Amino acid sequence: MESTGLVLLALALGLTVGAGFMTLLHVAERHGRRAAEVVNPAVPDGIDQVLDALETAGAVVDPSNNVVKASQAAVSMGLVWNRQLVHTELLDLISRVRRSGEPISENLVLSRGPFGDASMRVRVRLARLGTRYVLLLAEDRTEAFRLDEVRRDFVANISHELKTPIAAVGLLAEALDHAADEPAQVRRFANRLTTESGRLTRLTQEIIELSRLQAQDSLTEPEIVDVDSIVNAAVDQSRVTADADQITIARGKKSGAEVSGDERLLVMAVHNLVANAVNYSGEGSRVGVGVRKNAGVVEISVTDQGMGIEEADLDRIFERFFRVDQARSRHTGGTGLGLAIVKHIVQIHGGDIRVWSQPGSGSTFTIRLPEAPHPAPAAIGDTP
Repeated sequence: MESTGLVLLALALGLTVGAGFMTLLHVAERHGRRAAEVVNPAVPDGIDQVLDALETAGAVVDPSNNVVKASQAAVSMGLVWNRQLVHTELLDLISRVRRSGEPISENLVLSRGPFGDASMRVRVRLARLGTRYVLLLAEDRTEAFRLDEVRRDFVANISHELKTPIAAVGLLAEALDHAADEPAQVRRFANRLTTESGRLTRLTQEIIELSRLQAQDSLTEPEIVDVDSIVNAAVDQSRVTADADQITIARGKKSGAEVSGDERLLVMAVHNLVANAVNYSGEGSRVGVGVRKNAGVVEISVTDQGMGIEEADLDRIFERFFRVDQARSRHTGGTGLGLAIVKHIVQIHGGDIRVWSQPGSGSTFTIRLPEAPHPAPAAIGDTP
């Protein structure tokens, strides 16, 4: 009996120890699983696919502010680098979301990347994602802000540019009324009135033309255009002004080049360059216009012997209403839109425009356009 009791006691102790050991194993497994979750946190189901599908930037941040998942846009924008958020402003917003539990939307100006000097305007929205994570969504609105600034500047510039000729027309009309009994004064004021009204007309036409060009980013019905004919038409439009100042326009030899595009717009672009060259050239000087083909590119160059352009101004000459010489532009009736129009015309034709200039040595503007493709010659024996 005594031995039987001892056996039962041993069995009881064994079961107790075994149960305790299994409990310890279960607790250890649970802690190990939690530790693994901390070390390797899993993004909630579906978030990976959502972030991958986003065109805007998105990222999921864990309690240690590590980025556990980020869209390609978030990396490209420079918001995420080395699995960390680059900007302290975003970390501050994440802290606010964790404290309040409420979503936050903000407009921020951030640097583009950890080492970049360029800034970007970003609209961000942050919200809790479950109990552990914070979801960050960011939209790059830099271009929208830039276009809005351009629009405001354009309206301001137009208002300024229109104010001068409109005021001049009003003053000249008043002067005409007071000088009604003086024929010489009437003729003088009438001539000036004609000049200012012509300037106002040109400005209005160029504003309308530039607005049309900016509204399109490609040609709707391009045609094969002979470049030599374009250049001849553009030169003829400036011939009278050049002859009045004894300026020679030298036309290069025929090139036989063709491009695909809009003939009217291309004539306008080349004419604007030739007219500028004539206006900024001294009396008795020379303006050269030439065309050449170079490896599938047609180059139209206009060279003058004018005062040239300072290097600091070369990057700005294609801006709307920018003038290198304000006084001379007023004298020649320039609107400050000519080169902006040239640039837009060239761009919608798939080309670019380049400028070389040196103060005191004149300038050369070169339009570069893709040469029109020529059909392959028919093989011998083909039916026409």
